Parts: sequence; structure tokens; C-alpha cells
Amino acid sequence: MTDAVPTVLFLCVHNAGRSQMAAGWLRHLAGDRVRVLSGGSEPGDAVNPAAVAAMAEVGVDIAGRRPQRWSDADLDLADVVVTMGCGDTCPYIPGKRYVDWPLDDPAGQGVDAVRPIRDAIEGRVRGLMGELGVAPGA
Repeated sequence: MTDAVPTVLFLCVHNAGRSQMAAGWLRHLAGDRVRVLSGGSEPGDAVNPAAVAAMAEVGVDIAGRRPQRWSDADLDLADVVVTMGCGDTCPYIPGKRYVDWPLDDPAGQGVDAVRPIRDAIEGRVRGLMGELGVAPGA
């Protein structure tokens, strides 16, 4: 990576659970040292309440976020595209760095089931930060 601020785009189907938690973790841990984007192929109506609650337990607020569709502009900006369960509906641009994180979908799950997903995402986000040369600030 260069000295420029890297941009990471997190993608899942509904942009309501996994991608929102990953974006929340990266914003929380990296601050303004990484530009964070997220989107979905079929955005939901709201962020999963169990995901919001699980993240709040660890001091990360994603309550004000709204699911949105990924855009071509997001893809153009991204240095790294992290996909989580969107399969063939995730966009692909040759030459971009893609990482796939196979994680359980928190949709329809309670907070008890979402906690291990949240924790797995934190570990992966920390690993990605290491690859990007960005030390956690929190």
C-alpha cells in the first residue's frame, strides 16, 4: 500500500448485517486512516437489530446506518473489496483486490447467535488492517 488512505468496500446481499458490522469495526478501529464503504446487491430496509445490539455491546455504534446498494463509484474508489455471501451478485472488476469472508448470515438470528459472527468479523477486520499496514487505534 502507499501512503494514501486505503479504501475498503464491504459487500453482502442486504447490507444489513455482516457488511455493516465489518464497516463498523473498521471505522471504530482505524478511524480516518481507512476510508470505509459498504453496500448490498439487494439492500434491506434497516440494519439488523441483533447486529446493532451485538455491536453496541462492544462499543461500536451502527444504529444510525442504513442499508444501501453498492455503486460503480464505490467500486472505482475501492482498493480492497470484501465480499460476504453475495456470490454471483457481487460485482467483479478485473484488477481489484477481492477477499471473500465466508461468514454465517445474521439475518433472523438473535443476539446470542450474532455475537460469534461479530467476533469473527472483528478478527478478520484486524487481519485486513495488518495487511493494509494500519494499526488499530482502539
